[in-house]
Amino acid sequence: MLLLMGRQDCGGNLVIESSHANLSEDEITALVEQEASDGNAWAASFSVESHKEAIQRAYDEYVAPEADENTKLIDKVHGFAPVLDRPRD
Repeated sequence: MLLLMGRQDCGGNLVIESSHANLSEDEITALVEQEASDGNAWAASFSVESHKEAIQRAYDEYVAPEADENTKLIDKVHGFAPVLDRPRD
């Protein structure tokens, strides 16, 4: 399980600011609750093996469905860029 945390910026981009692996459910809950008062905060967990896979899933599930040509996922943790225009399953 990998937890990504970040926020939506004023341009509608999803900015990933932290990545946490191998956390218990209690640890995930505690981290998410710390950011709960920020209306722009975002967090999601993914059952993947790597940060890069989580970035792609975050893009596919949370950015791409609502994105216009200017909306991006920005990874400030490792700088990975999601693959755009992937064929859908």
